[in-house]
Amino acid sequence: MGVLDVLTRKKGVIVGDDVLNLFRYAREHEFAIPAINVTSSSTAVAALEAARDSKSPIILQVSQGGAAYFAGKGVSNTDQFASINGAIAAAQYIRAIAPAYDIPVVLHTDHCAKKLLPWLDGMLAADEKYFAEHGEPLFSSHMIDLSEEPKEENIAITKKYAQRAAPMKQWVEMEIGITGGEEDGVDNTGVDNAALYTQPEDIYEVYAALSLVSPYFSIAAGFGNVHGVYKPGNVKLHPELLAKHQAYTKDKINSSESKPLFLVFHGGSGSTKQEFKTAINSGVVKVNLDTDLQYAYLCGIRDYMLKKKDYVMSQVGNPEGEDKPNKKYFDPRVWVREGEKTMSTRVKEALVDFNTANQL
Repeated sequence: MGVLDVLTRKKGVIVGDDVLNLFRYAREHEFAIPAINVTSSSTAVAALEAARDSKSPIILQVSQGGAAYFAGKGVSNTDQFASINGAIAAAQYIRAIAPAYDIPVVLHTDHCAKKLLPWLDGMLAADEKYFAEHGEPLFSSHMIDLSEEPKEENIAITKKYAQRAAPMKQWVEMEIGITGGEEDGVDNTGVDNAALYTQPEDIYEVYAALSLVSPYFSIAAGFGNVHGVYKPGNVKLHPELLAKHQAYTKDKINSSESKPLFLVFHGGSGSTKQEFKTAINSGVVKVNLDTDLQYAYLCGIRDYMLKKKDYVMSQVGNPEGEDKPNKKYFDPRVWVREGEKTMSTRVKEALVDFNTANQL
């Protein structure tokens, strides 16, 4: 028995009940799927390659800034134009190439704050158009992050979007409790420390509201999470709080399931293996990983350039001779590939840490 046994679509982008069944299987078997921020075809294939080699499902996601980068930095982002079109381009590319890797892929979009809701509206319009043509949304899921807003507003707006997504059986991820630090232009470095820890009552309120709409939702609860990597001891994570959220909601709904919630771990870079294990054992089925992978991608390119410095300073002429050509050294396919390899290695490490490897 493995993941593929609970999916109707065995490879490529999965949607609807396949996403639900994947997360149910992950929760039951206590593993989490890494959610990899991709900004280009290169970072996408690095993640896909790692998942294929590790016999694992994978989540590929684009942020608002990452989507704009996918479109090209020369494209205006007035009214979220570049972010909408870049996200659609990324989705179409991933849908086209993912089946070649023979693994199931969840196609997701990352943090969408209130000021970025026009970006989400544009993507949902593309989802609805795709659904009319193909019977499924373009994206598997979207994340709505209104954690900086009052709780009541957060839940009400998220529910409105869940109602729009529900006819397509599209997954919605929401956040309650702020993730600290800074990422992709969203700066939460100065928030009150108490806001980093979500209360069980708040989680239940979210569950009570969204479960009336559809079963296709997950909750990113704050337990001290911070984007980025910091010195040991500077970030106080308490993943043991997640078990309390599960127990509280279980009691409130009189559930036969010990873990009725699908939970998400944000700010995974720099966390310890034990922190991941505790969170996953408490029902976390998705872990966001970005900063560590950005650095891993850099490492391959950086090390190549340092090693081949004398071969990339000019088109002709290197230590082997002043008339020797250097094309095979400065060809982007060579040095970009080095970044892909080191990023892929780091994704494989995460797949082991999250108990995702060999789950297909």
